[in-house]
Amino acid sequence: MGRWLEHSVTSEIQAPVARVWAVWSDLEAMPRWMRWIESVTTLEDPDLTDWTLAAQGFRFHWKARITQRVEAQQLHWESVGGLPTRGAVRFYPLEPDRTAVKLTVSYELPAALAPLMEPTVLGGMVTRELQANLDRFRDLVQSGYDPGL
Repeated sequence: MGRWLEHSVTSEIQAPVARVWAVWSDLEAMPRWMRWIESVTTLEDPDLTDWTLAAQGFRFHWKARITQRVEAQQLHWESVGGLPTRGAVRFYPLEPDRTAVKLTVSYELPAALAPLMEPTVLGGMVTRELQANLDRFRDLVQSGYDPGL
């Protein structure tokens, strides 16, 4: 068993919640804005996806299942093999054209890596990267990206 770490980040986006939800729901586009994610593939079951993460010389692969989906409000997931991970993204309409997005990600640091990494240092690095990713997501939404293309 490893050690679980959790990170939460938030960003405000100048767009209606329905648009923010639509862009987030395009899971296969995540490598456009989530730097460490190399690929996301939706499997035959639309609630099951295949993920590859490549960062700091490490590569991890896992499948994730959406465990809860409330349209334009929240999406929860957990891994079903590979890297132990779970998380949620929540959407808060602040105004008709402004939405807050809160992303929470938890993962189990593999036992083999735990002695090599100080969790507080790793945690800070991961939180900063998640915030940068969420800010890139904000920029993608505000740029007019169309998930239907």
